[in-house]
Amino acid sequence: MAEFPHSIYSETVLYPAYVDALHYFFEPMLAAHEAHTLMLAECGVITAENATALLLAVALIRQQGSDAYDYKPGIEDLFFRIEDQIIRQAGKEWGGNLQLARSRNDLGQALARMALRTQLLEVGNGLLGLRRAILATAQDHIETLMPGYTHTQPAQPVTFAHYLAGILTFLAKDQNRLKSAYNNVNESPLGAAAFTGTGFPIDRQRVAQLLGFDAVIASTHHSIGAGDHLTDVGFAVQSVAIGLSRVTKDLLFLATKEASALHIDDSFIQISSIMPQKRNPVVLEHLRARLSRAIGYGQTISIQCHNIPYGDTQDIEDEILPPLMAALGTLKESISLYTAFFETVKLNHELLRSRADEGFMTATELADVMVRDCGLAFRQAHQIVATMIRKAIESEQPSTQLSMALLQAAALDVLGRQLELSEEEFQRALDPDHFVEARNGLGGVAPTATASVLSHQSVALDNDVRWFDEIKHSLRLADILRADAIRGYIG
Repeated sequence: MAEFPHSIYSETVLYPAYVDALHYFFEPMLAAHEAHTLMLAECGVITAENATALLLAVALIRQQGSDAYDYKPGIEDLFFRIEDQIIRQAGKEWGGNLQLARSRNDLGQALARMALRTQLLEVGNGLLGLRRAILATAQDHIETLMPGYTHTQPAQPVTFAHYLAGILTFLAKDQNRLKSAYNNVNESPLGAAAFTGTGFPIDRQRVAQLLGFDAVIASTHHSIGAGDHLTDVGFAVQSVAIGLSRVTKDLLFLATKEASALHIDDSFIQISSIMPQKRNPVVLEHLRARLSRAIGYGQTISIQCHNIPYGDTQDIEDEILPPLMAALGTLKESISLYTAFFETVKLNHELLRSRADEGFMTATELADVMVRDCGLAFRQAHQIVATMIRKAIESEQPSTQLSMALLQAAALDVLGRQLELSEEEFQRALDPDHFVEARNGLGGVAPTATASVLSHQSVALDNDVRWFDEIKHSLRLADILRADAIRGYIG
């Protein structure tokens, strides 16, 4: 029979998986070896002398570094490479005991979770920075009038801050999705062994504590077969990317020459090789492409997790690591790029303000005034204003030159009588500043209402910063706890 591994299998499967494991799992594996050794000794499964020999071997490997353990054909994976070195250092009698009450299954699941939580924290920290940059931009533009769009058409006057407050709202929800994914990921499967547990008297909670896991997965079957923590990550990545890609669509429109609404910093602009006048907003094009890529990686995670056995399978082990890390890495880069964009973008204030006064965008307020001051039903008021606008368009009269006479003519057509409405009330209803100021209810576009939303978002951001600080602190404490316990054996 041919010897394992086949050269093609080694080239296409074992080597790429080994490279990934060396990059993401080297330090988590050593920490897991230390925690398992300490627990076995504390539970009396191995002797203190055995634990000392194992811990010294792990310390030597850490000192040598990951570069000393590059791929060698014939070795199945990083686990066996490191275990072989530990046995060489500690001796067969003691080195071979490292795998007591443990399997590659629960160890591999734990290492993936430890690597994932690190990446999730990096993405989450980047999202905090993006929210901070958008919040600062919004606070500078609470009174910056601009056209608001529905169905891609000018609809009503808004402020840029009101638009950004919406973005901050969905990003805060996405931050919670990332936090929830982290909480699901940061549960320990160690002690499940192959998937049925072990007959040795071990302490699963102690291992989790030494590695910074927040909880232990009670079901040893789910410890090995779980995929929900992976799809949680994929869903969270897709949600952030989908939201930001929609913003990219808006910003690309606002950056067009026809819109001329915003000025992208020169550091993000590329020129044409032939047309000297061009300012190509390539930063947004790259973001659009990368966010789409992140969405694709996230969907790959879900597809790869579906329709497979609920148990130990390569589909959700070595094979899922590339799309998982690519999804998180691509999103992290996109968030970083978007943060720099918002820190440098400028708005064309005066042009935006003038456009907020065009296109009959205050028509809703005029109808509302007729309901409040003239006692009309809204549908009557709506019909009168619509008739007035139709007449203005037919006579090629711009929205900035609407007159009371035109309104009264429309009222006669609809009601058969004129309205009791003053010129002052009519003109105020058409004023975009008044339109904005009048919408001062919860979440409204008025500066005071928008400022309240931004204040709420600022508090939410501060709370999320504290959550991340507490999580990082708890992981540092676990490292300190493990190091202190190790010193009791090897000084």
